[in-house]
Amino acid sequence: MEVSFTSLVPEGVLAGRKILIIVENLPLPFDRRVWLEARTLKAAGAEVSIICPTGKGYESTFEELEGISIYRHKLPAEHDSAIGYLKEYLAALVHQTRLAWKVFFTHGFDVIHACNPPDLIFLVALPFKLLGKRFVFDHHDVNPELYEAKFGRRDFFWKVLCFMERRTFGMADVSIATNESYRAIAIERGGMKPDRVHVVRSGPDLSAIKIVPENPAMRNGRRFLIGYVGVMGEQEGIDLLLQAVHYVVHKLGRVDIQFTLAGSGPAVTMLKAMSKSLDVEEYVHFLGRVPDKDLFELLSTADVCVNPDRVNAMNDISTMNKIMEYMAFAKPIVQFDVREGRVSAEQASLYAAKNDPQDFARCIVELLADESRRKTMGEFGSKRVREELSWETQIPSLINAYVQTLK
Repeated sequence: MEVSFTSLVPEGVLAGRKILIIVENLPLPFDRRVWLEARTLKAAGAEVSIICPTGKGYESTFEELEGISIYRHKLPAEHDSAIGYLKEYLAALVHQTRLAWKVFFTHGFDVIHACNPPDLIFLVALPFKLLGKRFVFDHHDVNPELYEAKFGRRDFFWKVLCFMERRTFGMADVSIATNESYRAIAIERGGMKPDRVHVVRSGPDLSAIKIVPENPAMRNGRRFLIGYVGVMGEQEGIDLLLQAVHYVVHKLGRVDIQFTLAGSGPAVTMLKAMSKSLDVEEYVHFLGRVPDKDLFELLSTADVCVNPDRVNAMNDISTMNKIMEYMAFAKPIVQFDVREGRVSAEQASLYAAKNDPQDFARCIVELLADESRRKTMGEFGSKRVREELSWETQIPSLINAYVQTLK
């Protein structure tokens, strides 16, 4: 086990400062990136409060963890439509505004740290900005591209998202980008000064990762295990992965490979039905959302890990956390040829042709045929994470962003 990253945070650099973090799409501490940010800021001496939604296992409307105050609110059920998202966003705005004032009078704050999606939290921050509070925009998702990827059009709602993105950047004192592609958007599309945009990648916390002994039972009696960890949504490309599994089993005749997928999301039911219709149900195990112990076991046992995210305007410029997690476990990767995926993994991955399940399948089989190559790729990825991409390496950038914000 690595030494806790909090020991690497400059002590007292934010002493006496108070920070409110607002995040809409995931509860805390389940959102690993935001929780790492919150713990880092706390370790630097700041008093940290968080507003976020409730979720499975996080139903309490108030909780204090590690000295961080977490205020949670309910949201409407997920709807896969533009109107459904609008209802969710409006409900979130009401709750975020209500709780922001509660935190203001209960704890106080110097900074509102807004984590998108959506790009609407600036509306919550606006009155506090007028009171002299600072606004930090933590740019997690490119919402115009996300909307286009989900709905395949640039309509009125797409234009609204572009407008909201510009307003968010326009009000930010400092912006935090997850990679260089997002930094370029902040500067070119958001109009921010280059020195006000800080890249803080979503690296894994090495002190929380534990490589454990392999569990042969996970292979389900087969020779090889392919692992996937992540969201089960339509835009994650799991349908392309299932088509690749079909090709592996029924075209290449490989019945010695087990595919195990960990995670949950709105498309799980559809994906399970698809695995049955493709006649690969026997070879694909949907674990659902699992505790870290089971996740570590899967990643420690897997021979190859996969990221089937489609190549589109959003995924091409987004950094996927699962890539760094795979690398932290020294696993070779197969993914489609997305720009930021290649930036993250470099030689730790093979890159299949754009959205081509058959080529994806061929890459998997190619890696399974070469144990030495798998080991070399895994070692490269592990070294890259430790030296360049882990959360420990991102701490200085986050602290520098806050020092600049609070000048």
